[in-house]
Amino acid sequence: MQVFKFGGASVKSAENIKNVVSIVEKHRDSSLLIVVSAIGKTTDKLVRITESYLKQDGECFALLDQLKQEHFNILNELFPAPTHPVYDDIANTFVEIEWILEEEPQDDYDYLYDQIVSVGELLSTKIVAAYSSYQGVPTQWVDARDFILTDNTYREGKVDWEKTEDKIRKDLPTILDDYVVVTQGFIGSTSENFTTTLGREGSDYSAAIFAASLNAENITIWKDVPGVLNADPKWFDQTELIPELSYTDAIELTYYGATVIHPKTIKPLQNKKITLNVRSFINPEEPGTQIKTTNQTLPVPSFIFKVNQVFINIQPRDFSFIVEDNLSHIFDSFHQNRIKINMMHNSAISFSVAVDDTGENVLNLLEQLNKRYKVSVAAGLELITIRYYNQQTIDRVLVNKEIIRELKDSYTCQMLVKNKDE
Repeated sequence: MQVFKFGGASVKSAENIKNVVSIVEKHRDSSLLIVVSAIGKTTDKLVRITESYLKQDGECFALLDQLKQEHFNILNELFPAPTHPVYDDIANTFVEIEWILEEEPQDDYDYLYDQIVSVGELLSTKIVAAYSSYQGVPTQWVDARDFILTDNTYREGKVDWEKTEDKIRKDLPTILDDYVVVTQGFIGSTSENFTTTLGREGSDYSAAIFAASLNAENITIWKDVPGVLNADPKWFDQTELIPELSYTDAIELTYYGATVIHPKTIKPLQNKKITLNVRSFINPEEPGTQIKTTNQTLPVPSFIFKVNQVFINIQPRDFSFIVEDNLSHIFDSFHQNRIKINMMHNSAISFSVAVDDTGENVLNLLEQLNKRYKVSVAAGLELITIRYYNQQTIDRVLVNKEIIRELKDSYTCQMLVKNKDE
């Protein structure tokens, strides 16, 4: 039994969807469950629709009409005539958003976000499942919300693993005996049947949940890169493919910000010793990267760049020590504002962190901290992380850079930097 996950880039056009189905056709020698993200940039567009609706600026319906047309254009390229049942299915799915937009906004942003943005995955999977069936592949569309059960934390649903595993193991194997199953990434549901999402890029995590619950032989994430590279190609002209990666190194890389795999994905697979493959949907015959139990360390240093970083230095106003009660309050403030710490360091009387500049919630955090602490802030910085560093690799990334803060251990070096000409 295998689980495949296809991201938004892999289904962004009719040609790409055809390619996805051709990959599926070549791997039907075992039971197969397919997890699919929203098409292209659909999630970002649905976020804009949600924000427009809450502002009541009158643009949300025009944005929705544009998104509808994009999906129907893809349908027109996949199916010979608009009489195929998927046309009505897609139209009815968009109606779920229209019902929300026709009413005055009353619910909070996080709840509305999940009800609107989650529709992207419903649309993409219905199209992929319909085209797969049209091509003669026995395919069954299933609603991930019937299987992935979460609490009521909207936009960051916490999975109830016991109930989720029980539901998946009870109902999915019999379907997988006869069909390729197509389902959604990113989404789940509460005990009251309200839709939740698992956090941005959460489709990888969804695939891992299904794979772990079904005791899959392996899981493959199909991407537009050859596999896990030692650096992001947009930062380096020359990158190297890492053919084999341990779970430990994969977790470390995702923790520090590597975007090729969602951070929550690895642990459920490690628990079950399920191999994770990262392969290219552009060149599907290439082997890509295997992530598994291994003593193999990274063959080359790996670089992770995070831009738009904010450096926050926190000191008690009474110059008392940074001890457990202060740290507890500080971490709770970050948690309340849903801010992930990318780098941190503490001394006797100060605690400093680097975080993504995510806008309003960072401002809310600073306002909250200023009530109790002396806070200084620097923005517009870059965070560079090197796994298995040496001095040559450090020198390579510090050209025209000034180090604001540096942390090192035996394997990892983190440097918060700014351009020297700033």
